[in-house]
Amino acid sequence: MTNVSLGFIPDPLTVPLNMLLPSRKIAQGLLITRKFKQILASIEAVGLIEPLSVGPAGKETGQHILLDGHLRLIALRELGFSEAICLVAKDDESYTYNSRVNRLSTIQEHFMLRRAIARGVTPERLAKALNVDISHIIKKMTLLDGICPEAAELLKDQHFSADLGRIIRKMKPTRQVECIELMVSANNITVAYGEALLVATPNSMLVDGKKPAKLTGVTQEQIAKMEREMSNLQGQYRLVEQTYGQDVLDLVLAKGYLAKLLENEAVSRYLRQRQPEVLSEFEAIVQTVSIDQ
Repeated sequence: MTNVSLGFIPDPLTVPLNMLLPSRKIAQGLLITRKFKQILASIEAVGLIEPLSVGPAGKETGQHILLDGHLRLIALRELGFSEAICLVAKDDESYTYNSRVNRLSTIQEHFMLRRAIARGVTPERLAKALNVDISHIIKKMTLLDGICPEAAELLKDQHFSADLGRIIRKMKPTRQVECIELMVSANNITVAYGEALLVATPNSMLVDGKKPAKLTGVTQEQIAKMEREMSNLQGQYRLVEQTYGQDVLDLVLAKGYLAKLLENEAVSRYLRQRQPEVLSEFEAIVQTVSIDQ
């Protein structure tokens, strides 16, 4: 069994702020950004949640080199803190924390907010900690209200605006799944695209059976055309989805056969002399490494 070495000393360490030595200079404009204001508000409201990451203490000075958490350190100093909880890294040379962070998806954030509120944290306190308007917290809390589990499953790893829930919940479950599949396949999970899909949705697929307010600049004829094109697109999408696996397998087999064929010197010579265009296409297929090419 392979031994896995820890990157940090397991026990956190409380370090005075004056014993922390930043490893890089913070750009001046960064301190007026929304990100820094959120960090400042969060620490003021609930304290330091994520410890700073530091290297081992220097033998002569006793100072720790700060590896990650420069903005948090500045916020702590501005708020009058004198010390901070730190994790001491064993390797301070190649530490690249932020390049390995997995950002929370929108739905994961929704569940975290719901869990925090269930434990007694008020929406007002969350809004203050995140430096956002309370309406933003409410939107994220009610994100999945009226959205079927199948549609939520398709969105579980995606990042999107909380306003998209307001649009999707106006559709019936079957239509919700259809629209989310289209958004994900097009890599366009936006409110604008969602509104276009909503307008193109037949009345029978809407929860209240009524069309939403007309989009500015869109005529009734254009909406009807959009509905037809969307229905056609969904049919094509399902057809491609059904045959995609077999098509890819056929292409892989064809590529392998052509590669063997071109290894035959007699065949290669014949094509080079008689059918150079065909040879060029065969070589391009053999050199293809992905379908996108």
